[in-house]
Parts: sequence; C-alpha cells; structure tokens
Amino acid sequence: MQLSEKHRAYWQKNLRITAILLFLWFFVTFVLNWFARELASITILGFPFPFYMAAQGALIIYVLIIWFYARYMNKLDLEYGVHEGEDE
Repeated sequence: MQLSEKHRAYWQKNLRITAILLFLWFFVTFVLNWFARELASITILGFPFPFYMAAQGALIIYVLIIWFYARYMNKLDLEYGVHEGEDE
C-alpha cells in the first residue's frame, strides 16, 4: 500500500514527537540514576535530588509526558483529519 504525502507527513510528526519523548523518558529513568552520587549535593524541598527524583520527580515527569503526548496527538489527528470523533 502506497502512502500519500499527507500520511507521510503525519507519521513523520508522530515519530518525531515519540522519539523526543522517549529520549526524555530515557534521560529521567536511566541517566539521572546513573549520576545519582554526583547529583546528591543538590537538594529539593530538603531532600537530595536523586531521592526526590526516585520518590516523586520521575513520576511527575512521566505523567507530564503522557499528558503532552495525548494533547499533541489529538491536535495532530484533528489537523490531518484522522480523529476518532466525539465520544457521547
């Protein structure tokens, strides 16, 4: 099946935002934990930064990633006419 130029543009934008958000997830999940000892001198609300990120910070960022992706994809679906319509 041959994709039209409109479909290619839609998937290109979809893959781009997915890659960006996946990189952000990877950074929060693995990179910050890898450098936990070096980042321990930073405090947030009286707690060491690695502890805060493990306890609350990463979860907040994960929820924001999901919220942003859903919002972005809804706008993209409306822009390209592939939205599912109103739920009643």
